[in-house]
Amino acid sequence: MTTLEELTLIDAPMERCFDLSRSVEVHVLGNVHFGEQAVPLEGHTSGLLGLGDCVTWRARHFGIRQCLTSQITEFDPPHAFQDTMLRGAFAHMQHDHLLRQLPSGWTEMRDIFRFAAPIPILGLIAERLVLDRSMRSLLRERNAIIKRVAESNQWRKYV
Repeated sequence: MTTLEELTLIDAPMERCFDLSRSVEVHVLGNVHFGEQAVPLEGHTSGLLGLGDCVTWRARHFGIRQCLTSQITEFDPPHAFQDTMLRGAFAHMQHDHLLRQLPSGWTEMRDIFRFAAPIPILGLIAERLVLDRSMRSLLRERNAIIKRVAESNQWRKYV
């Protein structure tokens, strides 16, 4: 299993960052080049996700169209939430979203992302050689979108 951590500082209130982090539409903004979309197979296709909510994502990664269904399994607004993969290409995937308001008024957004490829030995090699870099890139892109939206007036469209 691989664990990635990302830290993003955002010049916006924690509550706004929390809501943008759980917005289906903002998630799609961050993955537009993969053709990612929420599909009506199971759960929500728009809005803000809360405890127990599911969403199924469809996107093209590594040239293969894939679906992944995740559920919000922990929820402590506006400080934290966790989404866990129910079905998808990974053996395991879990993402902790942790937020903290700094004395400056900025928000510290910390992501802890754990995943395991489906095939034990070959999967570990794939995690190290390909997936680690790819998943880290996806996290950074997603966080850059949240930061851009939160620090502008665009956030009003999503929360």
